[in-house]
Amino acid sequence: MIKKAHRSLYQWYTIHGRHDLPWRTTRDPYKIYLSEIMLQQTQVKTVLQRFYAPFLERFPTLADVAQSDIDDVLKMWEGLGYYTRARNLHSAAQQCDGILPKSAFDLLKLPGIGRSTAHAVSAFAYKEPLPILDANVKRILHRYFAIEERDEKQLWKAAYDLFDSDHPFEYNQAMMDIGSLVCLSKKPLCELCPFEMSCKGKSSPLSYPMPKIKKIKSIRHRTIIVNRNNDKFALFQRKERFLSGLWGFFQYEILENRNGVFLGHITQHYSHFTLQADVYVGDGDSADEEFEWFTRSEIDNLSLSRADHKVLQLID
Repeated sequence: MIKKAHRSLYQWYTIHGRHDLPWRTTRDPYKIYLSEIMLQQTQVKTVLQRFYAPFLERFPTLADVAQSDIDDVLKMWEGLGYYTRARNLHSAAQQCDGILPKSAFDLLKLPGIGRSTAHAVSAFAYKEPLPILDANVKRILHRYFAIEERDEKQLWKAAYDLFDSDHPFEYNQAMMDIGSLVCLSKKPLCELCPFEMSCKGKSSPLSYPMPKIKKIKSIRHRTIIVNRNNDKFALFQRKERFLSGLWGFFQYEILENRNGVFLGHITQHYSHFTLQADVYVGDGDSADEEFEWFTRSEIDNLSLSRADHKVLQLID
């Protein structure tokens, strides 16, 4: 049954697979690694159209990443979000001196590389016979084996049970495409799936896995103060884990006594909360804060969050 499922999978992939994606037409481990990191939490279309090629143009090799300042890496990552990925990429590049290890076991020792990413880089670059377990593949396995529980250990076992160790590249790429194009989360196209005959969950695909309990996204109300001194603006570089390394204007809890001129209101949606902020501009030296002064043109060279870019739009 598994062999037959594999044959159907490869027949589908030959006709419908996304063979021309740039990270599939190379065996350069760095380019594959970069794609895997960028594609975490981000759609293929977004990565392909706006980020992958420009990043490689700025940093053609992993050694270039290692030798660059983290600010430069964050600037090229600007807009892609989940900036921990960029910081881990920079740390990993320095830790391996710009040369990626050639096994999943050693790749796992680098910051920001989990089991599935290590397997993907090793399988695609070095053809190491290992399955991957990204979000799309998880969904297929949940349905194929009718697994309700969101159990990572059980899913890894299922990944190996269905895996074709003779064709790790083709198998993993085909699985990602099936998950992205056919085995969709809300409206799966079961009649087009090469696994239709053997899938245990095809009669009720939306039952696998069991739905997550929806969390109510919190709203954070803030006041943003833009301190201005002649033609320069005060910004600080964030140190907390969220948005660490990015530059921004000063945010406070809601201030009752606000000095300055009201510029406007911004809203920024993040994965786990929504920021609602009133923006004011005023003269001051922000002496109680860690800050640096920048001209408007100098700010364009800094890496900023999307919220701070919205503040810039109000300033302009």
